[in-house]
Amino acid sequence: MAKVLEGLYYSESHEYVRVEGEFGYIGITDYAQHALGNVTYIDIEKEEEEEVEVGEEFGVLETQKSAEPLFSPVSGTVVEVNEVLDGHPELLHEDAYAHWIIKVELTDKTELDQLMDAEAYQEHCKE
Repeated sequence: MAKVLEGLYYSESHEYVRVEGEFGYIGITDYAQHALGNVTYIDIEKEEEEEVEVGEEFGVLETQKSAEPLFSPVSGTVVEVNEVLDGHPELLHEDAYAHWIIKVELTDKTELDQLMDAEAYQEHCKE
């Protein structure tokens, strides 16, 4: 069973948001990294100071078998891209929750109400 952390918000497309104050750290879930297989490259299409909207693609995870889009679960302004993952996408397999992909300044915290909590996400993964 994939690891699901309490206190995070989860999207149906297997991204998570960890909220700290006005900021959201967005990454992929443990379930996603297991399902994708070996991530070989991360192409982050958004840069710092660019806007991202709910459901908008902000990057692509490339694996040995496919390329999977990353969708933002929230709207905001990108304030940081996790440069550590550049050249080291395997870190997502070590701990997907410790290695967020982008950090955004949230523009509308009510959007979080549309996302799943840990319990609902676990149920979603069973389907």
